Amino acid sequence: MSSEQTPAAPAAADTAGPRPRRLTYAAVLVALEGVGLLAGGVWMAVLAVTGNPDDRQQAVTGGVTLVVLALLPLIAARGLLARRSWSRGPAVITQLLALPVAYNLLQADSMAIPAGIALAVVAVAALVLLVNPETTRALGIRGPGNAGT
Repeated sequence: MSSEQTPAAPAAADTAGPRPRRLTYAAVLVALEGVGLLAGGVWMAVLAVTGNPDDRQQAVTGGVTLVVLALLPLIAARGLLARRSWSRGPAVITQLLALPVAYNLLQADSMAIPAGIALAVVAVAALVLLVNPETTRALGIRGPGNAGT
């Protein structure tokens, strides 16, 4: 056996076995955000077509944009459930983008405040789950300085 094959064995052992609950919970939270974006995009597009917006083209574009943006967390959630190491990056990026949105919702003086609280809680919880060492091991991700061990 060559020395190049030896490091792959621990990585395979780390990703074997049942999926950790933390990874499953992270995938569910990321998927929940994706579904929320999808629902918001569809709702916005439907209102743009059936309602009376100031600028119909801008409203439709906003709805389509949200639908397309929903694909990132939905694909990442699927990757997390399948234990694909690449999926953690898009999932973390989604959470980092959700935090300023939650902050803006919290600054509103309207019914958006509960949505901001919910989004902030989901984003922080998902981030904590995604950077958890158990999740990292389950995805076969090695930390800095551990590439050769």
